Amino acid sequence: MPQLDVEESASPSVPLIAVTAAVGAIVLLIALLCNVFKRDKKDQQISEETEKSKGEGQTEKLSGVKKPKPVPTKNVKKSAYVPFSHLWLSSTLKGHSSSIVSLDFSPNGKYLLTASEDRALLLWSVKEFQQKDHKYIRGNVDLDSATHVAFSPDSRAFVASLATENAIRIFRLVKKDDGSNNVSITGAITFPKKHKTDIIGVGIASSGKYIMSCSGDTTIIIWDLKGDVLATIDTHQMSNSCGKVSPCGRFVASSGFTPDVKVWEVLFDKTGTFKEVKRAFELKGHSAAVYTFDFNMDARRMASVSKDGTWKFWDTDVRYEMNQDPKLLKTGSVHFTGFSLIALSPDSHTVAVGNGTSIAFWDTETGKEQELMKDVHSESMTTLSFDISGRYLVSSGGKHVQVLHNVPGYKATILELEEKMKVASGPGMKERLKAQLTTAKESLESILSGTNTVTESKE
Repeated sequence: MPQLDVEESASPSVPLIAVTAAVGAIVLLIALLCNVFKRDKKDQQISEETEKSKGEGQTEKLSGVKKPKPVPTKNVKKSAYVPFSHLWLSSTLKGHSSSIVSLDFSPNGKYLLTASEDRALLLWSVKEFQQKDHKYIRGNVDLDSATHVAFSPDSRAFVASLATENAIRIFRLVKKDDGSNNVSITGAITFPKKHKTDIIGVGIASSGKYIMSCSGDTTIIIWDLKGDVLATIDTHQMSNSCGKVSPCGRFVASSGFTPDVKVWEVLFDKTGTFKEVKRAFELKGHSAAVYTFDFNMDARRMASVSKDGTWKFWDTDVRYEMNQDPKLLKTGSVHFTGFSLIALSPDSHTVAVGNGTSIAFWDTETGKEQELMKDVHSESMTTLSFDISGRYLVSSGGKHVQVLHNVPGYKATILELEEKMKVASGPGMKERLKAQLTTAKESLESILSGTNTVTESKE
């Protein structure tokens, strides 16, 4: 029997050993790379989850909301601000660093108050509207910001609704002792929180007897000046979109999900003691929700704008205690879709409707559109209001206020004065009317020729 060569049979050749070692090394290298890749990916996921958890924790701590709102990418640039230019533009007010949310004119016609998300309250002089530079007095809302503001009848104070606290605070304008005749803005008293949803409107009666606040549910609260509740109104409109006090101080009103505007009279006895809030009348005629409405100076006229695509002009000088309903005088179609603002001039000659960045003017006597302005603001409009004299319409959008000449109002005044001249009796009356007519014509000519207009400068 032959012997086996044990050494030759048990050991592989040298080349075979080298190949095997090389293959093993490659396999080991691939395994190591895979492990490193998986570990890096896992570490990245853990880091992302940690950052997300940290962000959610911070948001939850600040606002009570578990899921934070998406934050815009830092590399995304906002559209550049483009100055607005128009013959009717008197000036542009600049001073806020964030979006303006509310404004109001003082009853004495001297001041415009603006409130912004930057917590600032700026007081502007109306007599400087036609100047190139505009000074302002600044006040701040401590630890909060104002959402709506309204002047007191004596123009020495105003009320504001607060964004975070959702309550009413009274601020006072106090003259400084340095002999400069300047004023400072100081908070005086904060009312107890009563509204369950955000306040959407505030106002003070011209009599100074009550303050109104309206929230986004169906609630209107009537307060005395000390912060005690006089009455609470349920508007039964499913939700409120607008709440106001009439300039004459007799009425409070609201609009909302229903296609009408509801108006109540706030009654006091001869001694000035509060009696009750009584339903006065309703504006009925729209076929969809009413966005906003406005009164003229004596509340004998009102205007409203609705989701149905129309604005309406109403005669509210009716005997509502005898169940007389307001009369519809004019109606017109608006160019816009979505939430719209409406303003009625104090003399009721002009209606203005704002939506997005556009404003349209109408003559209430004829119902004809007088002007459509586009790109008045770079951002959506938040307020629209005529001043006490009716010479200006102001609107806010973003950080700026545009002050516009009420050209349709000048035209209507000229026509009205010419008609009065025809029937005027006595030389004294005719001379007064002639002087007023001359002034109105000169003012209108100055505006339309561009000599009474300040061109807005670029930032």
